[in-house]
Amino acid sequence: MNLKILLPSEVLLEEQVEKVTAEAENGFFTLLPRHIDFVAALVPGIFSYLISGGYERFIALDEGILVKQGDQVYVSAARAVQGESLEVLQDTVENELKVLGESEKKSRAVMSRLEVDTLRRFSRLGGDS
Repeated sequence: MNLKILLPSEVLLEEQVEKVTAEAENGFFTLLPRHIDFVAALVPGIFSYLISGGYERFIALDEGILVKQGDQVYVSAARAVQGESLEVLQDTVENELKVLGESEKKSRAVMSRLEVDTLRRFSRLGGDS
């Protein structure tokens, strides 16, 4: 099967795989090459796939959509990070979360300033009448 993982800004992965395991809203499932065509809404979690030689690879995915059509498997997700092992993936996810945490703090500060500025402008408008 050809696995292609799509993010909003890039193609994260395109690789020939022997098996795909993911989690949908109703639980985990596995796709093999002769599986029927399939569509699933994925929940945030660990997505794994098996490449030739029996090597398993892992990706931490945000929620997304998986479509299997023929020998093609497409996954579209908002965010995803790769790891050669679960330990590497855990470290990568923790680092990504730290970066997102800092970015979120900055965004919240900007939004707070905008809200305060908007409230000041509304209070000035109410005071002029």
